[in-house]
Amino acid sequence: MSGLLDRVFGSSGGAAASVSYDESKVLAADHDGEHRRALAARSDVKPEVLYYLAADELSSVRRKIATNKKTPRQAVRLLAEDVDDEVRCDLARKIGRIAPDLSQDDQDKIQELTFEVLDILAHDQAPHVRQIIAEEIKQSDPVPRAIIQHLARNLELIVAAPVLEYSPFLSDENLIEIIESDSVQGALSAISRRASVEATVADAIAALLANPSTQIREESLDMLLDQASEVESWHQPLVKRPELSFRAVRRIGKFVAMALLRVLEERNDQPEGAADEVRRAVSRRIDESGVNGGVDAGLDAQKAFDEGKLNDEANQSAIDLGNHDFVTNALALMNGLPPAAVEHVLSLQGVKSITALVWRAGLSMRTAMQVQLKVARVPPVDVLNAKDGTDYPMTPEELQWHADMFTG
Repeated sequence: MSGLLDRVFGSSGGAAASVSYDESKVLAADHDGEHRRALAARSDVKPEVLYYLAADELSSVRRKIATNKKTPRQAVRLLAEDVDDEVRCDLARKIGRIAPDLSQDDQDKIQELTFEVLDILAHDQAPHVRQIIAEEIKQSDPVPRAIIQHLARNLELIVAAPVLEYSPFLSDENLIEIIESDSVQGALSAISRRASVEATVADAIAALLANPSTQIREESLDMLLDQASEVESWHQPLVKRPELSFRAVRRIGKFVAMALLRVLEERNDQPEGAADEVRRAVSRRIDESGVNGGVDAGLDAQKAFDEGKLNDEANQSAIDLGNHDFVTNALALMNGLPPAAVEHVLSLQGVKSITALVWRAGLSMRTAMQVQLKVARVPPVDVLNAKDGTDYPMTPEELQWHADMFTG
């Protein structure tokens, strides 16, 4: 047995050799789970042996079978209902990437079985498994519409958000129905982040905003405000929304027309301090004196930096007020760069570089989106959006690579 292991797995320092059918059967029955796991990862094992290993007692062996490209479809179907969440997660990643590549030329039976497995995983009891499927197929074409529709209506936002934001298979009617049903908490903000929000969908969102009895979470409203400056039909219902927070009032006052700004100013249900903020916004519009009010943004940012107060709130407040010089100087200080270098990155409107700049400063992805939209003036359709509403959509390695481009 040791000679077989040395030859097949190269355990004596030599290169691993091919394995025969009879040898693979012996190894599949080996009491050592590490040997079975190594066998399950190989690409030269017969399908029937891989199928046998799909029922192995060790989840580590079954996980290797789940990710093996040579695993037969029948074994894939078996693993779709595995008791171990991690096995199903690994399978979801693989099947989610395989399904979009299936074409009309593929055998009907293979396509049918693949989509059957995809459907099982899209209905999995574990939200993380469903989330993986949603992420993998969110922009895919040949995936059955029924699966997309199911994921879009999932009560878990981490599952629904990817397809609500990206899927080309959701019609305006589908999106409007989801908006009006309010069955998915957070669906409104995910839909508003679509690359192109059609007029009918924008109108449905406007109607929802105009309905005072509709409850909209602060987080969802905040995300809508990220896009609102570009969608005029939302301006009036936003100004008239009941129980606006101070932050929401301040943001709305930055982009609505003067006539609506006056409406906002006259409301008698403003949160503490909001009325003064609106009056200041009106004054700024009237005298056109600029958003910085004569304050040296560089010195302001330096003072906040020295006091350890250059956080997300400080930068987002400056963005809301249109104080872009403050943000530029803040990012320069937090990255250890000259302001001119930051200005250069922003002027190029490279969304990944801008995102890396904000990430390297230790700020949130929400701030990165605001810097793209409001400071760098990146068109909304090109903005790099957050993953799952709050997370950076790039890995730390990718972010560091882009950061090295302007710090090297």
